[in-house]
Amino acid sequence: MKSVIRHVGLSALSLAVLAGCGATTVSSEQAQTTNQSTNQTTQVALSAPPQVDQALTLNQIMANPDWMGLFAQGAYWSDDGQSIYFARQAHGAPTKTYYQQSIDGTAASELALNQLHSADQRRGVLNNDKTRKAYIYQGNLFVKDLNSGKVSQLTRQNTAVDGVRFLNNGDISYWQGDNIFKIHQGSGLVEEIASIKMAAEPKGVQAPSTYIAKQQHRLIQYVAMQQDNAKAKQDYKAELTKADPTMSAKTWYLGDKEVVTNLSLSPDGRYVILALKDKSYSWRGEHDIMPNYLGKDGYVDAVPARARVAEDKNPGERLVLLDLDTHAKKDITIEGLTGFDEDVLAAVKTENAKAKGESYDSEKAPRKLQLMQDWGWSQSAIQWSESGDNVAVMLEAVDNKDRWIATVNFEKASLTTQHRLHDDAWVNYNFNQYGWLPNSDSLYYLSEETGFSHLYLKEQGEKAKALTQGKFVVSDITLGPKAQFIYYKANKTHPGMDNVYRVEIATGKDEQLTQWQGQLDYTLSPDGTALLLNASTRIQPAELFVQAIGGELKQLTNYTSDAFNNYAWQAPEVVAVPSTHGAGEVYARVYLPQGYDKNNADKYPAVIFNHGAGYLQNAHYGFSGYFREFMFHNLLAQQGYVVMDMDYRGSKGYGRDWRTAVYRQMGTPEVEDLKDGVNWMAANVNVDAGKVGTYGGSYGGFLTFMALFNEPELFQAGAALRPVTDWAHYNAPYTSNILNTPDVDPIAYERSSPIEHAEGLQKPLLIMSGVLDDNVFFQDSVRLVQRLIELEKPMFETAIYPVEPHGFRQPSSWLDEYRRIHELFEQELKK
Repeated sequence: MKSVIRHVGLSALSLAVLAGCGATTVSSEQAQTTNQSTNQTTQVALSAPPQVDQALTLNQIMANPDWMGLFAQGAYWSDDGQSIYFARQAHGAPTKTYYQQSIDGTAASELALNQLHSADQRRGVLNNDKTRKAYIYQGNLFVKDLNSGKVSQLTRQNTAVDGVRFLNNGDISYWQGDNIFKIHQGSGLVEEIASIKMAAEPKGVQAPSTYIAKQQHRLIQYVAMQQDNAKAKQDYKAELTKADPTMSAKTWYLGDKEVVTNLSLSPDGRYVILALKDKSYSWRGEHDIMPNYLGKDGYVDAVPARARVAEDKNPGERLVLLDLDTHAKKDITIEGLTGFDEDVLAAVKTENAKAKGESYDSEKAPRKLQLMQDWGWSQSAIQWSESGDNVAVMLEAVDNKDRWIATVNFEKASLTTQHRLHDDAWVNYNFNQYGWLPNSDSLYYLSEETGFSHLYLKEQGEKAKALTQGKFVVSDITLGPKAQFIYYKANKTHPGMDNVYRVEIATGKDEQLTQWQGQLDYTLSPDGTALLLNASTRIQPAELFVQAIGGELKQLTNYTSDAFNNYAWQAPEVVAVPSTHGAGEVYARVYLPQGYDKNNADKYPAVIFNHGAGYLQNAHYGFSGYFREFMFHNLLAQQGYVVMDMDYRGSKGYGRDWRTAVYRQMGTPEVEDLKDGVNWMAANVNVDAGKVGTYGGSYGGFLTFMALFNEPELFQAGAALRPVTDWAHYNAPYTSNILNTPDVDPIAYERSSPIEHAEGLQKPLLIMSGVLDDNVFFQDSVRLVQRLIELEKPMFETAIYPVEPHGFRQPSSWLDEYRRIHELFEQELKK
């Protein structure tokens, strides 16, 4: 589940460090490295874990994570590229502290509160000659002269500014709510260039229409005079608005049935594209609340809850084009989209109808569409060319089977398909970055059409050209400041190792810029000469580095605590488990027991951890976002367990086919992979296959259920944390991707929901949920518990956490949770 499983504290994207600072580096002897282009695999040689002088304790592992260090968050370049900015925040603290640090390696300096408004901002827009930068800070608009460094505040209001852009003539435009303004650079005049009202247009002065009204106007002179005066004033105001240059633009009335969900102004200030949605639609559930039993006033608080996929009826969006010069409004038609009316779910509907003894007749009909939703790719789905002569929109079907990049014909208000990405399963919510090359009609974009996310270049009317290709994943693209190169991140050398590359647009020449053996994120400097890296290895968390293009890597921060750095952590081995179910190889992390001896006559017990989110990568060479679990697995290894952490099918980082293997059958291929994992451990690391347990949270909790319910001999015990028990009760944006919707595809929901398979439980099960979980509702666990009671299953226990949301926050809750998991494994796996 995207955004579902991240534990509070260190995020997976900010956990990083350099190998030269005490990290365990990955050598060819230690690591199993796959050459993706040749599909050749080097056999892994498992090394013995390090000896430790002091045993880990659950109290230490589950303590406030600040003991590991307060790491840099949200790092970005200064405007001049000579320093970086970042924040640090103590666990549970309400505010952040902000810092600036020179790239020459000097210590970071803390920024005072009265300095924050003038500090360089991460997000902003540049004028055409890149001499000025406009940005929003605390809801107000600022502009910075990049030559002098002078910062000027342009607004000081309680109504927040929502967006800003420079116009081609140098003026600044910004919008607040549905109103668009322009600041004239010469005079400083603030002009409202578009006032958009989501209301019916006022009727104005109306002539009498009924008999009685007409009679009143005919017989009563005073009434007739009032009517004539009102009409004259109305006509005068209309003429004045046209003739008087000091008047603001005429108001747009777009009806009272919809709301504006997206607004984009062209660089020349002439056109506005709006996305509108039925105002009756809400993400909130119509029928439910989430009860908070520990309300501050001593009563039960009714907390609003999101809608379930079974009741979420997304109406889609429609696009409207406003011409501010002519005051013409045009509805943008969708007929220009290839496949806009295809019945893409015909096969699914036919199968479900047949199961009910019915038939299904396929018919073409316009599909519901919307702008491609932003799942963290930090760009608008509406992209204007530099001049404003062209605009592209990225649209997705609400049924999740198509993504289009289309250009808009301003005269006809029609769409022309430039690229269609169709997927019989679902289009990925990642890998949707795109844009225009400057001074051209060429688009660059990411697409998974070959089975892996790659970078393409397409001139309008021409065939697209692939700039990258191979069995690896390209992400995080950045157009260089001179538009000579496109920079990107990819896992070319191994699915669990990231590096930064760039491709020369004119020649297609590809160049690797970093030599990292772990995971990283990058930001290109404003002048394109250096990279800011947030990079990690398996046993060291987040630090920042800078590397000049073609230069040496230099560490900037060192916030990992001595207590953490000085401990002899076991770096998990990353292995490839051969699949007996047609999956090829399944990557996994393996932790070996203290004093491991493969030839030991006594076989080891084992635990398999199931990562959350489904679509998430954890068997990599970076520091895990599951940092508590990383430490817990070290503890288990010290106590004689082998621990495996698999990137089962559905996980991120391995391409489209791996991702969509779970389509309409969640919990089936993943459990097959877990079975291969158990067999691999029995064959390779002396594990007793009859003494293996499993656990995980959210999607990992769901997977624990599916394994225990459907393969009761596979694991001897399982713990499910914050688990999904019935997919019909989860949210629509995530679930409808994989299982369609319950009204269309009940087969997929019944096949994939643990509550439908609960009769298979035969081994001890621990269910743990937070009462304030607004992601996977506490009700999920309540319903399953009642189902197990009615099935007369005696081998389960529950634990509830009254103050916890999906990602637990209180160290005491973490400790209680993992004490119970540890006790379960000790009791059931060491008999």
